[in-house]
Order: sequence, then structure tokens, then C-alpha cells
Amino acid sequence: MKKLLIFASGDKVGGGSGFQKLVESVRDGSLNADIVGVVSNNAEGGVWKRAQELGIPFFHFPGPYTAENYQSYVAKTRADFIALSGWLKLVTGLPPERTMNIHPGPLPRFGGKGMYGHHVHEAVMEAFRRGEVFYSEVCMHFVTKEFDKGPVFFRCLVDISSDETPETLAKRVNEAEHKYQSYFTSLVVNGKIYWDGKDPGTLVGDMEWDFRSRL
Repeated sequence: MKKLLIFASGDKVGGGSGFQKLVESVRDGSLNADIVGVVSNNAEGGVWKRAQELGIPFFHFPGPYTAENYQSYVAKTRADFIALSGWLKLVTGLPPERTMNIHPGPLPRFGGKGMYGHHVHEAVMEAFRRGEVFYSEVCMHFVTKEFDKGPVFFRCLVDISSDETPETLAKRVNEAEHKYQSYFTSLVVNGKIYWDGKDPGTLVGDMEWDFRSRL
């Protein structure tokens, strides 16, 4: 069984729900992996609290966020794959073909530095009100040295209603993240979706996992 290390900032008291869902999915058999730890830049935030409750090794990563420091956590846990789940720092030095991220908005338009959490939902809603977009998305992609630039291997559309707010959209996007993240993480960890880490055209799966589901 492949070893999976999770990076999750969990900057809020209630943060880390994506991390918890991944752990629960391992335990119910829907994610075929061994979670060897969770890394957070917040010493006692929501991720730390959930890790204690779930019995998962917790590692505090206060920075600096250098390639050597990222690599040290992978080395000490002997992780085969890395999942970013609400990790807000730029990643360097990790193998792009074995590092994946989940993003709460359409890529590439609503990605990049500073585009996380409520910033994404507010930007999507502003574009919706201008008639430029009609839905949001949950995207999963491999991780390169630039924020949100790696090849996307999964998209799930999330409809936007006329009375939507950034807060209500955030809730439904989060529900979609929890619904699909474990399944597609398992596909990557078990070699059903893969990439050579260099050429976006080498992304391989049974299809471009582009779910046109409506949530």
C-alpha cells in the first residue's frame, strides 16, 4: 500500500476538514493508501486538533518553505505521494508527478498566488454577476513550482444560483471537494491517473476526468 503524506494549513479553528475526510476514507476503504502523517504551518490549529482526535502523526512546519525543508518531511515519513488539502504555501522541491492539490474554483482563471478560500469564491461571484461565468468548479491537479499551474486531472462543475453568495457557494464547493477528493486521490496513488512531471500532454487516465456533475 502506498504511503500518503498530507499538507494542510487549517488556519481556522475548524480547519482541516479535507484532511479528516481523507483519513475517514482510508478507514472506510474508499481511499486505498496509508496516511503516514499530516503537516501544517499552524502549530495548534484545526489540523492539529483533528490529527490528535484521529491518531495521525502531526508535524509542525513553521518555515522557511524551502525545497530542503519540504523534502525533509517526505523523507522522515517515507511518503510515496503527497496531497495538498488546503495548504496555502508555495511548494518547492517535491516531485510534481507525485504531488497533487485540490482547488476550490475554475482553473486556470481563478488560480495563482493569493487565490485560495474566500478569495476564490468572491472572485467567481464577481465574474458571475458580470455574466462572465455561470458555474464554479472543484479542480484537482498535479503540483508544479507555480501556484495552480500543474495539469488538471479532475473537474467538477458547481452551479451558481441567482441568489448565491460567496458564503453559500463556499459551502457547496466544500461539499463537492469532500465528495470527490478521496476517490481521485486514490486513482493517482494507485497509478490509474499519472503524469511524467514534465509535459502536460503526458497526463494519462481512462479519460480526462472531467465530471459535468451538478452540485
